[in-house]
Amino acid sequence: MKAGEMESSIVIKEMPPVKLKGVGDGFWVTINPSVPEEEIYKEISELFERLKHLAVNAKVVIDIGNVQGYDNLVSNVKLLLKSRFDVGSVTQPHEKNLVHSDIKRLSGGEAKQQNTIGKGWIIDRSDALILTGRIRSGQKIETRGHLIIAGNVNPGAQLTAEGNIIVLGSLMGHVYAGFPDDDDAFVMALDFKPPHVQIGGVVSSMELDADLNGKIVIATVQDNKIITEDYLKTQPFGKIPWPTVM
Repeated sequence: MKAGEMESSIVIKEMPPVKLKGVGDGFWVTINPSVPEEEIYKEISELFERLKHLAVNAKVVIDIGNVQGYDNLVSNVKLLLKSRFDVGSVTQPHEKNLVHSDIKRLSGGEAKQQNTIGKGWIIDRSDALILTGRIRSGQKIETRGHLIIAGNVNPGAQLTAEGNIIVLGSLMGHVYAGFPDDDDAFVMALDFKPPHVQIGGVVSSMELDADLNGKIVIATVQDNKIITEDYLKTQPFGKIPWPTVM
């Protein structure tokens, strides 16, 4: 090596046998077909075993890239996921591109993409629906799981969830958490100003205590009535000793 020259090296990272990421209400599984099949099946089994509570009825897409001749591998993966983990559907990217368009099914059976939805949005199955942006007056969002909004909820909007509702912004619309009868659910917002809150079967017209203005507020049911508290003082999540699936 000559003086002044620096030794350089190229590091080549091998693609793992299986990569998994969440997409909408399902999973995108990328497979490296050059890896022995037994290793692929083992890796997929281990990944889905950790997520089996989320895998039931989920939509799964198997992506092996632009290679040919691996139909048997894909078929075996489909069989494994359906028989062992009860997933809802298993497709490939070219089979159903709509699976990855964040589609929400409307109550009448009509399906539309996110950017075409007007005043209503109902999701059929999800453990947690996470939305980013402002929820405008007249919009109704419903989910069978938990609902997390990263944005403001304007007056006249309505949120309904079978689980908890968390708003990372101003909450000024109507909220129905734990719908229809889960009194253990909660509602939390960075700026808590809803005119109407229902948790399970308990209903309340909200008049926020002046001491809670400007605080992160959490609303829960206690003694058959809805109470509001300063989240930072109560720290309800601090009582959970280990990460828990919401």
